[in-house]
Amino acid sequence: MVQRFDAKEIIVKNRSFRFAVAPMMDWTDRNCRFFHRQLSKRALLYTEMVVADAVIHGDRDKLLGFDPAEHPIALQLGGSDPAKLAAAAKIGADLGYDEINLNCGCPSDRVQSGTFGACLMREPQRVADCVAAMKAAVAIPITVKCRIGVDEQDIETALDTFADAVVAAGVDGLWVHARKAWLAGLSPKENREIPPLDYDRVHRLKQRLPDLFVGINGGLKTIADAEAESDKLDGVMLGRAAYHGPALLASVDRVFFGCETADPDPHDIVEAMIPYVEAQLRRGVPLHRITRHMLGLFHGQPGARRFRQILTVEGARRDAGVSVLRAAASAVEEASSLAA
Repeated sequence: MVQRFDAKEIIVKNRSFRFAVAPMMDWTDRNCRFFHRQLSKRALLYTEMVVADAVIHGDRDKLLGFDPAEHPIALQLGGSDPAKLAAAAKIGADLGYDEINLNCGCPSDRVQSGTFGACLMREPQRVADCVAAMKAAVAIPITVKCRIGVDEQDIETALDTFADAVVAAGVDGLWVHARKAWLAGLSPKENREIPPLDYDRVHRLKQRLPDLFVGINGGLKTIADAEAESDKLDGVMLGRAAYHGPALLASVDRVFFGCETADPDPHDIVEAMIPYVEAQLRRGVPLHRITRHMLGLFHGQPGARRFRQILTVEGARRDAGVSVLRAAASAVEEASSLAA
């Protein structure tokens, strides 16, 4: 029987050492999530942001399908219409997602044109209406991911006003990217790097609202960074650091959840992926769509460059199969033997 997680256990008062892998467009698809799940059994995994209209009218298997092994898993929605978000949240809950998250932090032109994402920081009451509608539609937790503010907003007033509105609507948790978003003048990439990080602002929010689950995102690069923040907040969320160096996820269950099992070895992760890869190949999924997420698995180890090269070049062939993945892992073993 597939292990399921109690959704109410995911968001609880003052829970420390909570760990999540951030939702990332074009990256955290179902293949990425299955791979990350081999490294950590307890981290909360997020989908890419999916627009509510797409959930309601689109190909649900393509957009929302996931393997049961991915639990606990959260669906991130984009939108600003309470009725549509409620309908999309219900679809997600009925499909078995453990949490629904509303994106109020993405600064891309696409989300601005659709009046959602980070621009919703300016409309806390609308976000509150959306949260209330989703809460009324589903029994699983509803969370929001936001910034500390946008453009010329005062981050003290703006974040408090936003948080108070969604708390009044019954939100179960708030993930805060500890940077402002500049909706004009900066690209999405620049918005992840140029606005200064302000972790202290997120700490003050938690101190003011001790009963609200508050998690932090932005700029955390190592497990040590995340562990330091977990002492002050209820949750930590890593994005690009976890994607580019996925091996760091191997210690998450031990460090953040107190598991006594040994950290998984990257070679064991490759072997664990083989049955999944074979099953996806039978469905017609090209190898590179899976292995592109695995390129950083051996980061920093002898042979890591050759591992990436084999998966990138050989894995792109139309007839590429699991032998390519095995060859890439063997290259690392050979390089490690030579380096010993």
